[in-house]
Amino acid sequence: MLNISGLKEGIVLDHIEAGRSLDIYYHLGLDKLECQVAIIKNARSNKMGRKDIIKIEGGLDTIDLDVLGYIDHNITVNIIRDNEIVEKRTVKLPKKIVNVIQCKNPRCITSIEQELPHVFYLSDEETETYRCKYCEEKYSLRNR
Repeated sequence: MLNISGLKEGIVLDHIEAGRSLDIYYHLGLDKLECQVAIIKNARSNKMGRKDIIKIEGGLDTIDLDVLGYIDHNITVNIIRDNEIVEKRTVKLPKKIVNVIQCKNPRCITSIEQELPHVFYLSDEETETYRCKYCEEKYSLRNR
Protein backbone atom coordinates (compact mmCIF):
# COMPACT_ATOMS: atom_id res chain seq x y z
CA MET A 1 0.00 0.00 0.00
CA LEU A 2 1.37 3.42 -0.99
CA ASN A 3 1.49 5.97 1.82
CA ILE A 4 1.74 9.72 1.20
CA SER A 5 2.17 11.66 4.44
CA GLY A 6 -0.61 13.94 5.61
CA LEU A 7 -0.77 17.70 5.31
CA LYS A 8 -0.49 20.01 8.28
CA GLU A 9 -2.06 22.82 6.26
CA GLY A 10 -3.20 22.75 2.67
CA ILE A 11 -5.71 21.49 0.17
CA VAL A 12 -6.58 18.02 -1.08
CA LEU A 13 -8.33 17.78 -4.43
CA ASP A 14 -10.22 14.49 -4.31
CA HIS A 15 -12.49 12.57 -6.71
CA ILE A 16 -10.54 13.65 -9.80
CA GLU A 17 -11.35 11.52 -12.82
CA ALA A 18 -8.51 9.01 -13.25
CA GLY A 19 -5.82 10.36 -15.56
CA ARG A 20 -6.88 14.04 -15.32
CA SER A 21 -4.56 15.15 -12.48
CA LEU A 22 -1.77 16.43 -14.74
CA ASP A 23 -4.26 18.56 -16.74
CA ILE A 24 -5.33 20.11 -13.44
CA TYR A 25 -1.73 20.50 -12.29
CA TYR A 26 -0.83 22.62 -15.32
CA HIS A 27 -4.14 24.51 -15.67
CA LEU A 28 -3.93 25.63 -12.04
CA GLY A 29 -0.28 26.65 -12.48
CA LEU A 30 0.88 24.35 -9.70
CA ASP A 31 4.14 23.80 -11.60
CA LYS A 32 4.99 27.47 -10.95
CA LEU A 33 4.42 27.36 -7.18
CA GLU A 34 7.18 26.83 -4.61
CA CYS A 35 5.03 24.66 -2.33
CA GLN A 36 4.95 20.88 -2.12
CA VAL A 37 2.48 19.13 -4.42
CA ALA A 38 1.75 15.40 -4.42
CA ILE A 39 -0.12 13.74 -7.30
CA ILE A 40 -1.62 10.32 -6.74
CA LYS A 41 -2.80 8.68 -9.94
CA ASN A 42 -5.17 5.74 -10.23
CA ALA A 43 -5.92 5.42 -6.53
CA ARG A 44 -8.56 2.84 -5.67
CA SER A 45 -12.01 4.28 -5.05
CA ASN A 46 -15.21 2.52 -4.00
CA LYS A 47 -17.25 5.31 -5.56
CA MET A 48 -15.34 5.79 -8.84
CA GLY A 49 -13.32 2.61 -9.32
CA ARG A 50 -10.13 4.62 -9.92
CA LYS A 51 -9.42 8.28 -9.18
CA ASP A 52 -6.62 10.81 -8.95
CA ILE A 53 -5.82 12.94 -5.91
CA ILE A 54 -3.72 16.11 -5.63
CA LYS A 55 -2.35 17.34 -2.29
CA ILE A 56 -1.21 20.96 -2.19
CA GLU A 57 0.65 22.52 0.71
CA GLY A 58 -0.59 26.02 1.57
CA GLY A 59 -3.80 28.01 1.49
CA LEU A 60 -6.82 28.00 -0.79
CA ASP A 61 -5.58 31.20 -2.45
CA THR A 62 -3.17 29.06 -4.51
CA ILE A 63 -5.94 27.60 -6.68
CA ASP A 64 -8.66 29.00 -8.94
CA LEU A 65 -11.92 27.19 -8.16
CA ASP A 66 -13.46 28.37 -11.46
CA VAL A 67 -10.72 26.63 -13.46
CA LEU A 68 -11.16 23.56 -11.30
CA GLY A 69 -14.94 23.56 -11.82
CA TYR A 70 -14.47 23.89 -15.57
CA ILE A 71 -12.01 21.00 -15.79
CA ASP A 72 -14.03 18.63 -13.60
CA HIS A 73 -17.04 19.83 -11.59
CA ASN A 74 -17.21 16.55 -9.63
CA ILE A 75 -14.02 17.28 -7.68
CA THR A 76 -14.14 17.68 -3.92
CA VAL A 77 -11.89 20.33 -2.34
CA ASN A 78 -10.83 19.40 1.20
CA ILE A 79 -9.28 22.20 3.26
CA ILE A 80 -6.78 20.95 5.84
CA ARG A 81 -5.67 22.81 8.99
CA ASP A 82 -3.64 21.22 11.80
CA ASN A 83 -3.78 17.82 10.06
CA GLU A 84 -7.60 17.80 10.06
CA ILE A 85 -10.19 18.35 7.32
CA VAL A 86 -11.93 21.54 8.45
CA GLU A 87 -14.04 22.13 5.36
CA LYS A 88 -15.21 20.28 2.26
CA ARG A 89 -16.23 22.20 -0.83
CA THR A 90 -17.67 21.08 -4.09
CA VAL A 91 -17.00 22.93 -7.31
CA LYS A 92 -19.45 23.66 -10.08
CA LEU A 93 -19.34 24.73 -13.69
CA PRO A 94 -18.35 28.41 -13.66
CA LYS A 95 -20.59 30.93 -15.41
CA LYS A 96 -17.53 32.53 -17.04
CA ILE A 97 -13.96 31.37 -17.67
CA VAL A 98 -11.05 33.49 -18.83
CA ASN A 99 -7.92 32.25 -20.64
CA VAL A 100 -8.58 28.57 -19.96
CA ILE A 101 -9.68 27.59 -23.47
CA GLN A 102 -8.98 29.43 -26.69
CA CYS A 103 -11.47 30.30 -29.39
CA LYS A 104 -10.88 28.21 -32.50
CA ASN A 105 -12.82 30.51 -34.83
CA PRO A 106 -10.22 32.09 -37.19
CA ARG A 107 -12.51 35.11 -37.67
CA CYS A 108 -12.79 35.81 -33.94
CA ILE A 109 -11.25 39.07 -32.72
CA THR A 110 -9.06 37.04 -30.31
CA SER A 111 -7.26 35.57 -33.34
CA ILE A 112 -6.26 39.08 -34.48
CA GLU A 113 -5.92 40.96 -31.19
CA GLN A 114 -3.49 38.71 -29.33
CA GLU A 115 -3.67 40.64 -26.04
CA LEU A 116 -7.44 40.17 -25.68
CA PRO A 117 -8.42 37.63 -23.03
CA HIS A 118 -10.22 34.49 -24.21
CA VAL A 119 -13.55 34.80 -22.40
CA PHE A 120 -16.18 32.08 -22.55
CA TYR A 121 -19.53 32.05 -20.78
CA LEU A 122 -21.69 29.04 -19.90
CA SER A 123 -24.55 29.03 -22.38
CA ASP A 124 -26.12 25.65 -21.55
CA GLU A 125 -25.41 24.00 -18.21
CA GLU A 126 -27.23 20.77 -19.13
CA THR A 127 -25.05 20.12 -22.20
CA GLU A 128 -21.98 21.75 -20.56
CA THR A 129 -21.63 24.15 -23.49
CA TYR A 130 -19.64 27.37 -23.41
CA ARG A 131 -19.65 30.18 -26.00
CA CYS A 132 -17.01 32.74 -26.88
CA LYS A 133 -17.90 36.20 -25.59
CA TYR A 134 -16.83 37.84 -28.86
CA CYS A 135 -18.02 35.57 -31.66
CA GLU A 136 -20.39 33.07 -29.99
CA GLU A 137 -18.27 30.09 -31.13
CA LYS A 138 -19.53 27.00 -29.28
CA TYR A 139 -17.28 24.82 -27.14
CA SER A 140 -18.69 21.71 -25.46
CA LEU A 141 -16.96 20.00 -22.54
CA ARG A 142 -18.37 16.66 -23.65
CA ASN A 143 -16.45 16.90 -26.95
CA ARG A 144 -13.03 17.71 -25.48
